[in-house]
Amino acid sequence: MTEAARFTDVQNAAGQFKENARMHDENNTFPVENIEALRDIGYFKYTIPKEYGGDGISLSEMLKHQETIATFDGATALSVGWHMGIIMEIGENHIWEEEKYQAVVDDIIENGELINNIASEPATGSPTRGGLPETVAEKTEDGWIINGHKTFATLSPVLKYAVVSATLKGTETVANFLVDTSLSGVEVEETWDSIAMRASGSHDFWFKDVHVKESDLVAYRNRAERTPAGWLLHIPVCYLGIARAAQGAAVKFAKEYSPNSIKGTISELPNVQAKLGEIELKLLEAERFLYSVSREWDESDMDHRMTMAPVLGAVKVSVVNKAVEAVDLAMRVVGAKSLSEENELQRYYRNVRAGLHNPPMEDMVIISLAKRSIERL
Repeated sequence: MTEAARFTDVQNAAGQFKENARMHDENNTFPVENIEALRDIGYFKYTIPKEYGGDGISLSEMLKHQETIATFDGATALSVGWHMGIIMEIGENHIWEEEKYQAVVDDIIENGELINNIASEPATGSPTRGGLPETVAEKTEDGWIINGHKTFATLSPVLKYAVVSATLKGTETVANFLVDTSLSGVEVEETWDSIAMRASGSHDFWFKDVHVKESDLVAYRNRAERTPAGWLLHIPVCYLGIARAAQGAAVKFAKEYSPNSIKGTISELPNVQAKLGEIELKLLEAERFLYSVSREWDESDMDHRMTMAPVLGAVKVSVVNKAVEAVDLAMRVVGAKSLSEENELQRYYRNVRAGLHNPPMEDMVIISLAKRSIERL
């Protein structure tokens, strides 16, 4: 399949998401039909390397697809972005044993199954902070027994594979285990009550004496050293997509709204044009920054990619902050009507702010940039 054909398929599939976005947001339900639409076009295999039977698309192409989905439904984009990036990274970097990875991607290619990292916990918060998981894996004669509680488990209603971080009992060693969510002892607790990204299904997972095989320990995790992950740009591109949707709503309103105090529409007023211009400027800056870095990633070897952590973090912080500011300006154009439950802008406003709490965290990024400048100068 050509890149152009993939873009067409994604545009057509995602075009129907907007109709149901409000319903799932209001009811705090998961958009299973969106997952089915993406499954039907083979979307979940796009980022599997060609050597394993996938499409092997670039990071930049993945981000364009994710941005497209986000303009129609940010929650769906953020949710599936985790799968798309994780399966790409594992395959490209050969993190797992070949046989294990091939078995999982075969299931994704044939059945459209989904995978996500399940790492956050009540006591440790985001794993990027470096806390030791309280989820524990205990060695047995034929494998491991896992017990623990995970939070923010996005995609939980439809997740087949969970990559679970756990501390090996009696040590401070952390490992990742591949857990099939259909195993006995795996339970989803529907706890997700956030006002942002309500349709992401980010519930809690409980692991109660879950038995996994020896080979399900797929990687050891070094908490002190983190490899730069270009795929995490799926986070800022999601919020760029939401901001573009808010921009569209504001422009449409400005072109149609004509109070009886003026001739024509408010799109002709200098103060409204100034706000619309600010939105466009912010999103142009965000877009160019994000995609220039993704192209750099695509065109670089591993040695250069290992130096890119600071700029990847900078993209996330810059793009998300610009997206938040752009949505705020869009609401100022529309005025009080933007706060109506009937208005899509209030949903964009809530959803875009979730980006402020996605990894990497802004304070950590700023400190890393400071250290970079000190070392360089």
